[in-house]
Amino acid sequence: MTTAENELKPLMLASQDGDAAAHRALLERLSRHLRAYYKSKLARTGRGAAEAEDLVQEAVLAIHLQRHTYDPAQPLTPWVHAVARYKLIDFLRRTRASRADVPIDEADDITAHDDHIGAESSFDLRRLLKQLPAKMQCAIAAVKLDGLSVAEAAQRCDMSESSVKVSIHRGLKSLAALIAGRTKP
Repeated sequence: MTTAENELKPLMLASQDGDAAAHRALLERLSRHLRAYYKSKLARTGRGAAEAEDLVQEAVLAIHLQRHTYDPAQPLTPWVHAVARYKLIDFLRRTRASRADVPIDEADDITAHDDHIGAESSFDLRRLLKQLPAKMQCAIAAVKLDGLSVAEAAQRCDMSESSVKVSIHRGLKSLAALIAGRTKP
């Protein structure tokens, strides 16, 4: 087992058992690992730290919402890597960047989805989104959930492209804070 696996897996297992402090610690440590991962990957495509931070927020949110799909019998870090990689690929697709630098691992690394659980997570996310201002909700839903480009989202939400980017960034931070608040003892 790697150092990261030894550090993170016990936190995930405790998190799945309802330990709020372990869940917060897991998300904080994952954020550090993910930040370094995304900065490295995005630097290859000429992208900046702000975009890496958005991806960190997206990945942490996805891990929070999908943590019940993690199989405790399996190593954690490949599962986290799969989530992080798919968020990166989604980002590059949305921004029309080249995916040539994104390594695609073997197909058996992909975790199968349960539609029922996915629907519950989507419902949970929609409830969280309703706590944000309308403009943030629109921007996040358009880009992160519906897969629109920033320009398309700006048109849908009647905002400038800069406002969409800022709303997404601030909205994801707010969602992370809401989630952290939910997991406090």
